[in-house]
Amino acid sequence: MQKILIVDDEENIVSLIEYNLKNAGFQTIAAYDGRKAVTMAREQRPDLIVLDVMLPGMDGFDVVRELRKESNVPVLMLTARAEEFDRVLALELGADDYLIKPFSTRELVARVKAILRRVTSEPREEEKAVIKAGPITVDVERHEVHVDEKEIQLTAKEYELLKLLVTNRGRVFSREKLLEQLWDYDYFGDTRTIDVHMRHLREKIEQDSANPRYLKTIRGVGYKFEE
Repeated sequence: MQKILIVDDEENIVSLIEYNLKNAGFQTIAAYDGRKAVTMAREQRPDLIVLDVMLPGMDGFDVVRELRKESNVPVLMLTARAEEFDRVLALELGADDYLIKPFSTRELVARVKAILRRVTSEPREEEKAVIKAGPITVDVERHEVHVDEKEIQLTAKEYELLKLLVTNRGRVFSREKLLEQLWDYDYFGDTRTIDVHMRHLREKIEQDSANPRYLKTIRGVGYKFEE
């Protein structure tokens, strides 16, 4: 049974999320402030964290910053604020997804399942390989990426994005197609999500992220990997 850590300072919201996740077959644990969330994440090793932005002491953004120093545990962030800044910052810090309050509990459960499905799914037999492109090596079976033989730490979304582009090198993917392939649900046309992940991925992969050699932008269309 997969374990979900729920982090919110409102007990009624925690109870609501717990009820729906338990009904969906998940085990749940809860924390009501940011510092406790970091401690529980280290000690309990959850499979996914549902994390509110507005928390006492240490907010959700700081929690993600702290966790990403040592863990790639998937994070679904909750925010009552719909400003673009919040959404972009959450993604740039390494969150895998976000939901704006008030949210549908059915959608929350669907997104939790989608994230875990991507993270835990076994690769098909034909995908069990080491993919090399220039100085970049993607070890599909080990879920590792190396650049010039140095291992690079990527979030789950960054890894999936890189793997898709490297596996289909030369093929141009529109932002809409990347959302469809990697997010499993309708993002209502918010293609900026892809741009945020691509920018972060370039900073980790490219020598000069402002003038990328491999992760190319096709103006007005989308992105491709060029060897």
